[in-house]
Amino acid sequence: MSETKVRIQDDLYEAVNGEWLETAVIPDDRPVTGGFSILDQDVEKTMMADFRAFAAGEKTSEIPEMRYAVALYRKVLDTERRNREGIAPVLPLLEKIRAIRTAEALNEAAADLYLSGIDLPIQLEVDADMQDATKNSMIVMGPSIILPDTTYYAEENPAGKQLLAVYSDMAAKVLAYTPLGEEEQKEYLRDTLAYDALIAKKVKSRVEWSEYYKCHNPMSADDVAACTAPFDLKKLLSGLYAENAPETLIVYDPRAIKEMNGYFCEENLALYLHWAYVKALLRSTAYLSEELASLGRTYSRALTGVASDPALDKQAYQTASRMYSEPVGVYYGRTYFGEAAKKDVVDLVKKIIETYKLRMRKNTFLAPATKEQAIRKLSTIVIKMGYPDEIKEIWSRLVFDENDSYFDVMRRLSAIRQKDMLDRLLKPVDRTEWVMPGHMVNACYNPSTNDITFPAAILQKPFYALSQSVSENLGGIGAVIGHEISHAFDNNGANFDENGNLKNWWTEEDFKAFKDLTKEMIDQFDGIEYHGGKVNGELVVSENIADNGGMGVTLEIMHTLEQPDFEAYFINWARVWCLKAKEEYVQLLLASDVHSPAGLRANMPPRNFSEWYEAFGVTENDRMYLAPQKRISIW
Repeated sequence: MSETKVRIQDDLYEAVNGEWLETAVIPDDRPVTGGFSILDQDVEKTMMADFRAFAAGEKTSEIPEMRYAVALYRKVLDTERRNREGIAPVLPLLEKIRAIRTAEALNEAAADLYLSGIDLPIQLEVDADMQDATKNSMIVMGPSIILPDTTYYAEENPAGKQLLAVYSDMAAKVLAYTPLGEEEQKEYLRDTLAYDALIAKKVKSRVEWSEYYKCHNPMSADDVAACTAPFDLKKLLSGLYAENAPETLIVYDPRAIKEMNGYFCEENLALYLHWAYVKALLRSTAYLSEELASLGRTYSRALTGVASDPALDKQAYQTASRMYSEPVGVYYGRTYFGEAAKKDVVDLVKKIIETYKLRMRKNTFLAPATKEQAIRKLSTIVIKMGYPDEIKEIWSRLVFDENDSYFDVMRRLSAIRQKDMLDRLLKPVDRTEWVMPGHMVNACYNPSTNDITFPAAILQKPFYALSQSVSENLGGIGAVIGHEISHAFDNNGANFDENGNLKNWWTEEDFKAFKDLTKEMIDQFDGIEYHGGKVNGELVVSENIADNGGMGVTLEIMHTLEQPDFEAYFINWARVWCLKAKEEYVQLLLASDVHSPAGLRANMPPRNFSEWYEAFGVTENDRMYLAPQKRISIW
């Protein structure tokens, strides 16, 4: 432990968390530990114990779908069969790709390949239409790249070269298990990397993706198909939907689609097919023998700095809880989430929303008409707290033959979920769906449905506890709630109305003022040096606006308390963001995560508010001081 304690006025994050950071040990099978992660580990430990009891017949659940999750859990644990079968279960699927020699053959097989989880030259998804959030639309994107972001492919980026070397070595070792000859293996790998490099020149960067509202680019299916030729998109859509094929598509990544001949054309069909083969092979390793599964995780371990794979029973739980996320989340919520806590937090959410309205009315840069639109949006926010009241029908359809191989089981379950996603195109948007399960330690705002979700698992210390003071809870879950509400008015959410539709509800002057404040927020973080790199202010601006808004609204509530403890508020705020991570993971987050590094999330927002200076007597002589003219409070 350091002999000199960091002053809170110089570094709030280190003063609160420094002692813990010096002694905390990151688990070998995780890239990080700290606030969110420790809670997640605790939830995982609890649920793993329950799954062991379920599998042993020592415990049962009244939730029917849980028996499927437990059956899948057992399937993962059957390593005797998995190891005996080796790579054999995936070979028939790989042969489907090998059998394709022409673009015509690819087009004939495309619908089947898509439902089998094979990567096509484009990606298709169904989601709520941004301009009419009551209906679903077909979304088209370019293919995914190997590295975390397009910036990794720059000549001057050594991390990209190192990671591609790890990926290449992993792929070469896995390819050696296939029936391909030695020279073919080398050719397939060489072509995979070449095709990936072509894709990386056309698809969006993480910064471009972070401006979510710009994804809405409607095009006719005919126009998109003209760009994708010789890949026959219209034939694929007809194969998936027959006479109900969509006539309008939403192109999320216009450059990747309009310039698709830069990575897919007759001349490089072989590159694509070899790329698709290798991608399918590597994705399948998780469901094959233990040796192949561990080998197939080599790249992700290098990417995140993780030293070892999770224990087998943890892998089994993680797989089952991901595939059956809603039933598992409902089980967790019903078993471990108290109704008293739920009511208390729902009341807090309502109070924060009402306080947000008050702050909107006091806003100095919005015209009255814009304020009323913002208040209407706040009034219609839907609160999803804890876990869903009922389990959707799709989860009861995720059944499988327990005599099948682990690979075939996962392929079947994935195909059912894929088909369910496609079927949504012909149905209205279900606004009662939850985008996060009850056992997830997280929270979110959905701009298309204008709702906020707080899974049961996050409603624990340090975020929230009935035993914590109101001030501590406001600095924890209160600020998180305010953060999620603020996403309704960040640089993305501000473009959607109260119904979740992409719509300009601002006056020109108001939106310009907001954009100017957004630019100030970008500048406040942009270029901050962190672990040898620099923060990209554009990448993280939406989350920083949300952090700023969450702190602003909860500090407003603090002033209404009979005995507000601002010191406790800021200390618990810093405690929530406590995090210790592997260096590789730090670099990954810095390059690709829309959230600022944890230490900056703890230290930067307080500087923008007078309450911080008053609580700890912070002056211009302290490192945590920010001159008044540089302080930002948007909402």
